[in-house]
Amino acid sequence: MPEAKKLKYFVNGEWHESKTDRYMDVYDPSTGEVIAKAPQCTSEEVLRAVEAAEKAFPEWSNTPVMKRVQVLYKLRELMLEHLDELTELVCRENGKVWGEAEGEVQKVIEHIEHACSMPSLLMGESLLDTSRGFDTVLYREPVGVFVGIAPFNFPAMIPMGWMMPLCIAAGNTFVLKAASMTPMTSMRITELLVEAGLPEGVVNIVTCSRREIDLLIQHPAVKGVSFVGSTPVGRIIYEKAAVNGKRVQILCGAKNHALVMEDAALEQSARAIINASFGCAGERCMALPVVVVQESIADKLVSLIKEFAQSRVVGPAYDKKSEMGPVISADHKENVIGWINKGIEEGASLVLDGRDIVVKGYENGFYIGPTILDHVEPGMTVGDEEIFGPVLCIKRVKDFEEGVNLINSNPYANGAVIFTQNGYYSREFVKRIHGGMVGVNVGIPVPVGIFPFTGHKDSFFGDLHALGKDGVRFFTETKAVTTRWFDEKEKKAEDVDTWDGTLISRG
Repeated sequence: MPEAKKLKYFVNGEWHESKTDRYMDVYDPSTGEVIAKAPQCTSEEVLRAVEAAEKAFPEWSNTPVMKRVQVLYKLRELMLEHLDELTELVCRENGKVWGEAEGEVQKVIEHIEHACSMPSLLMGESLLDTSRGFDTVLYREPVGVFVGIAPFNFPAMIPMGWMMPLCIAAGNTFVLKAASMTPMTSMRITELLVEAGLPEGVVNIVTCSRREIDLLIQHPAVKGVSFVGSTPVGRIIYEKAAVNGKRVQILCGAKNHALVMEDAALEQSARAIINASFGCAGERCMALPVVVVQESIADKLVSLIKEFAQSRVVGPAYDKKSEMGPVISADHKENVIGWINKGIEEGASLVLDGRDIVVKGYENGFYIGPTILDHVEPGMTVGDEEIFGPVLCIKRVKDFEEGVNLINSNPYANGAVIFTQNGYYSREFVKRIHGGMVGVNVGIPVPVGIFPFTGHKDSFFGDLHALGKDGVRFFTETKAVTTRWFDEKEKKAEDVDTWDGTLISRG
């Protein structure tokens, strides 16, 4: 087998070979083989990325927004031309099956299309005669250099969909700390950005360790930080960046719950739960790892979920027959198996066991089959903490009130859903549940990108969420300009203005 190629980093419009002696293996999770090596860039290289972005900001921010978005229009066309190539890259480095990977790339395109609306999104507000003879106009302006810190689980959508398009369309420049486990897709999209006409220094990419991340988030030229990852790491980055005066957007972990009422359409609900729980091998913050079900229908629902889960075809990501791929790494596979073991030790019932699954011809891949734990009681850590794998926990409750209280007791609040045909329960759930994104008979309640990704509680730290109008506000700052025009007959030289714009005379 040929030696895996060493990846480069991208600064000021050029790809550079790192001078580091530390590289991180990039695996194909379907086979367990190393396919590339990502550099742990040196401090000097990381600082060069920030300096390039800072140098590019004045010219890019003064480029008319109509011209800035032309780059994104062109990138959209290039991504459509290279859709299969980008899809396969996501499959190779992340392990999503083909349909999931293609869907991820399509989401990048959706977010680019939203950013192409920036001429309208940047439009300000105005008021004639805020006081007699005074007019006020509110502008939205770019801020400066932003840093994006991306996770491994969405190598295309999060860095190049959630972060980059709105950032640069608004006139800022961008330094991406790509996930060292899955950097290749965002690197390839960056090559397409250059082909689309992006000027030097507007977007820069490094891979590095946490020590160099500290340099990024504390650098005086960096004005804001957008992070997606685990809650413990997110808290640290939030504290370090905020104390250094950065605007911060931290999207963290989750333990999303579904409440299934006895009047729900059970088969449709079970299929939605399967897709939400085991899609992307459970490696997404909007997965559905917990089902809270009324006791009266619990046995029937669990039976349906088990039946549908057993039928899912587990296999290599790039085989279009596969319905569920591997997890990201051997270490993460062991971590997920450890959680399953812990759940059993805590007293949960193992309904479906995915620990020993083997995919023929891909024995070294990082596969875990769908796993179901029933009778998960409050206080069991397997039902409370994020596992980030294909493990579904079943919690049984007597009624709606017990279900809502149980869900709201969890410290995470990215999303929550209810399956019911009852309008009253639906309305009460939407009103009272703590989740930032709520679904009614919808397994994954993530809205389209023109709306923000609105996690609550320990799932989010900051003031402005990613995407939607929140995303536009995060990447811009407001400027209020008040003007007045007068002639000498209207105002004597000795007159002065008060704070509210009225005149007083010294005479």
